[in-house]
Amino acid sequence: MSHDENPSNMFPPIRACIFDVDGLLINSEDIYTDVYNKILHSYGRPALKWTTKALQQSRGTIGDERLISGTKLPLTVKEFRAQVALHHNTFTSSQLLPGVLSLLSRLSSAQPQIHLAVASSTTTPFFATKTSHLPSLTAHFSPLMCLFSDDGDMQSKKGKPAGDIYLLALERVNSSMDAGKGGKVKPEECLVFEDSIAGVAAGRAAGMRVCWVPHVGLRAVCKGMEKDVLAGKMEDVEGRLLGLEASAEPVVETEMADGFLGGSGEVERIISDDGSAEMLGSLTDFDYARYGIRPVL
Repeated sequence: MSHDENPSNMFPPIRACIFDVDGLLINSEDIYTDVYNKILHSYGRPALKWTTKALQQSRGTIGDERLISGTKLPLTVKEFRAQVALHHNTFTSSQLLPGVLSLLSRLSSAQPQIHLAVASSTTTPFFATKTSHLPSLTAHFSPLMCLFSDDGDMQSKKGKPAGDIYLLALERVNSSMDAGKGGKVKPEECLVFEDSIAGVAAGRAAGMRVCWVPHVGLRAVCKGMEKDVLAGKMEDVEGRLLGLEASAEPVVETEMADGFLGGSGEVERIISDDGSAEMLGSLTDFDYARYGIRPVL
């Protein structure tokens, strides 16, 4: 399939969109990197590499163990997380990423209705810290439609890259719907928006379509691996990233900022071989017609 081919006739129209948060809706991944670098520098360690960050994102304890090992920090996971927690107030400075409000407004106006939900590895209180000053964002999501790692329903589930959190979010969407309006939403009628490799794998594992919007730093280290990321081949991608980690350059802070705050409309759209996932430079590049979505605004 070519990058320009529109497979809208291959799939049913999208009826629900489920969003990650960090690095997708807000620039908190840049803030995380700044916090990690402060901790690293306090132990005389060099700045974080994007290969290391790519292996850590959305991977919970495994991800933090990789970061600690890859940076040679003399800390346990518990100690590392305690130091990160000391910087939580820094996240009150988070900003919306390019195209977020326009996308959410247009999706909210669409007919037939598009159901919106959040499925994030963050916790409920930390989500509030990151977004309470951004009412234009949170207004688009009912609290019932916001699912986080500390949710009671997630305690018996697996985190990303398993598809559990997205399937649970879909259950909530379906439980909120009127019985007679088109029937329950199926996984193939859901579109997941993600920025991390593990998040894309989670969306694919849930049987949903995926829109991957990686940070410019992640996009750079995944050059040539995009199709594997989009296919959900996380283990293959991580194996190649582990091979690159030893020689990778540290993250350049100006590149980090430009990648999130400046956006990019010039990045080539890359589509998975089966047409069910695509990579975009930013949310401003989203193609509504490709997914059968008809916004009114």
